[in-house]
Amino acid sequence: MRVLVTGGAGFIGSAVCRQLVLEAEASVVNVDKLTYAANLASLASIDGTSHYRFEQHDICDQEAVTRLFYKWEPSAVIHLAAESHVDRSITGSATFISTNIVGTYTLLESARRYYEGLSSQRQRQFRFIHVSTDEVYGSLGPVDCFREDTPYRPSSPYSASKAASDHLALAWYKTYGLPVIVSNCSNNYGPFQFPEKLIPLTILNAIEYKSLPVYGDGSNVRDWLHVDDHAAGLIRLLFEGRAGEKYNFGGDSERSNLEVVTQICDVLDRLRPGPAARRSLISFVPDRPGHDARYAIDASKARSELGWQPTRSFERGLADTVEWYLASGTWWARARNMVYDGSRLGLPATQH
Repeated sequence: MRVLVTGGAGFIGSAVCRQLVLEAEASVVNVDKLTYAANLASLASIDGTSHYRFEQHDICDQEAVTRLFYKWEPSAVIHLAAESHVDRSITGSATFISTNIVGTYTLLESARRYYEGLSSQRQRQFRFIHVSTDEVYGSLGPVDCFREDTPYRPSSPYSASKAASDHLALAWYKTYGLPVIVSNCSNNYGPFQFPEKLIPLTILNAIEYKSLPVYGDGSNVRDWLHVDDHAAGLIRLLFEGRAGEKYNFGGDSERSNLEVVTQICDVLDRLRPGPAARRSLISFVPDRPGHDARYAIDASKARSELGWQPTRSFERGLADTVEWYLASGTWWARARNMVYDGSRLGLPATQH
């Protein structure tokens, strides 16, 4: 199997590429524009092997994307390329509209034309996995979970752009018969995550004894899924997923933002004691505009149809992640020092 992975130099994409090559024994063509959050060092374990190739392209470039399909003749696509940081979408939504909506359309059209020229046997094998987020569903109250049939109610420019791309992907299945599968996942965490997201930002600030900002009162709840468990689920979709269907992936690990931050503090205090308890570094800052109160995933469909389930508890996975960042300064130092220094993003102009 040869899989074309878009966004394979990103956090989730690199985990998918590593698992495809090292565990599924598949061939991978990684297509990535190499924006600020991409890092080819995340792929060092497979770079140079005969089953991995890299192509630097923008998925909005129709000619380049079409050429890639005929050059590599993939038997599947896992589409992960996206602008994904909510705060950045608040002050710079145009890039999200371009990459997440126009880029997905461009990829779907190239895949459709390629698919229509395949033999009937290869058409039966072909899959287009469109990877999305639970944020498209909007905000939950204190009970209930997102299911595959939950209506979409996106709150941010980011989630609205991903909702639009989900609808495009399923429309290409219904209208053209392209064998699309849409996945929606909860918050991912783990090694190789760009340090603007909550967990890596908190870890690095806490290592350096800097302030640990928490939005609002820290009560916003997210379900946390280890990136390697998510990658395993996406690969399972290639073999077991049904075309035209949606699958939710979650970690059964709901935690408030404040709980996550305090747990990171406690793990670091144990692994690398410092002059004071790191909980003293926590500071509450003005909340994000349109900040959804709670996300929770019902992943029973993925469990029953795919035989998938998360393999790591949040406590174990978070401790492993903290240990990885402590040991991997050469990976995150460039991003931390030259790309993103940890400053607040996404504030309206009046709050700058």
